[in-house]
Amino acid sequence: MNEDKIRRINELYHLEKSIGLSEKEKKEQKKLRTEYIQSVRANLRGQLNNISIKNEDGSVTPLKPKGKH
Repeated sequence: MNEDKIRRINELYHLEKSIGLSEKEKKEQKKLRTEYIQSVRANLRGQLNNISIKNEDGSVTPLKPKGKH
């Protein structure tokens, strides 16, 4: 997600709190928020996929997604 889209999310938020949003703006806000959430989840998933756990015996086990043991 680029800075322009994040800036637009913030603009729409402030407009919503001050004067309200039109239906078109509400749809845009929902779309941008959904895209933002997907981006955050993908970044977190990527970080978690790169985590390894060092066991007491010195071996290293990669952290696996739930259900893929």
